Amino acid sequence: MAPDALAQVLRPLQALFPPERFPSLLVGLGPGDDAAVYRVSDALALIATVDFFTPIVDDPYTYGAIAAANALSDVYAMGGEPFMTLNICCLSRCLPEEVIMEILRGGAEKVAEAGAALVGGHSVDDKEPKYGLVALGWVHPERIFVKTAARPGDVVVLTKPLGVGIITTALKSEVAAAEHIDAAIASMLRLNRDAARLLSARQVRACTDVTGFALLGHGSELAEKSGVRLRLHADRMPFLPGAREYAEQWLFPAGTSRNRQAYEARIYWDPAVPEEVLQLLYTPETSGGLLAAVPATELDRLLSAGETARVQMWVIGEVLAAAGGPAIEVVP
Repeated sequence: MAPDALAQVLRPLQALFPPERFPSLLVGLGPGDDAAVYRVSDALALIATVDFFTPIVDDPYTYGAIAAANALSDVYAMGGEPFMTLNICCLSRCLPEEVIMEILRGGAEKVAEAGAALVGGHSVDDKEPKYGLVALGWVHPERIFVKTAARPGDVVVLTKPLGVGIITTALKSEVAAAEHIDAAIASMLRLNRDAARLLSARQVRACTDVTGFALLGHGSELAEKSGVRLRLHADRMPFLPGAREYAEQWLFPAGTSRNRQAYEARIYWDPAVPEEVLQLLYTPETSGGLLAAVPATELDRLLSAGETARVQMWVIGEVLAAAGGPAIEVVP
């Protein structure tokens, strides 16, 4: 369900949870963000999120690890550090026990890599496998990343290359090259922890992660909630090896069309930008990178710190004042 449709469904429910009743709820149903945030003290707030999905790769261990990394990403997208998780398992009894154990082992080892604890969970019998996490994290109340804090003059930075969605679709069609699959898996397995820490250290407050609604979907949310517009440069976009090749073969997943239908009214597309590149920007990502609006005065220090920490970052655009038109301009 697209965010607009979900918001429409949830809007009547907001009356049950008025802000005056929950003054410590810093981020909830109201503004809508990557996770909920609840103030515990003047120096501490709790982040809570949940995410799960069906298998994206064939190997059960890798699937579990990717699903865990994807769930943990929402904690990092709020500027926090995860400390505790719970498994969500919808797995068929027909699955071999060793397959189930490998899914859980992959998730557990990724949680351990993040420095968090896995303390239990819940399981149901389901014909189509699904796995993910409830993830809890800590953040200082004054250092929360939100989608409402981008300002004109900021620079738009992305911390992972794009293309996971189309490469995994090519994998399902059995036409993906092994080296392209390996690069996509490595990207999905990489935690957003180090990138989030670097962004927080440079006073970044406007951030989200790029997942199912693609770069243009999540980017338009960031722009609209902040009351600004983004100008994104197609020739600066980082793509995983093979992504452009499969795009030229038009191997896009169904989610690409759904995202385009949901968001294209908010996007201006310069005709000089190739159609297949625009489609890639509408294509869902899994465990994608962070999309942040960085104050221009902090950009050089951020990029230098990223180079030192071996965290890749790409400058893909800039934040402009809202002009009453599209939320995003995609230019060559």
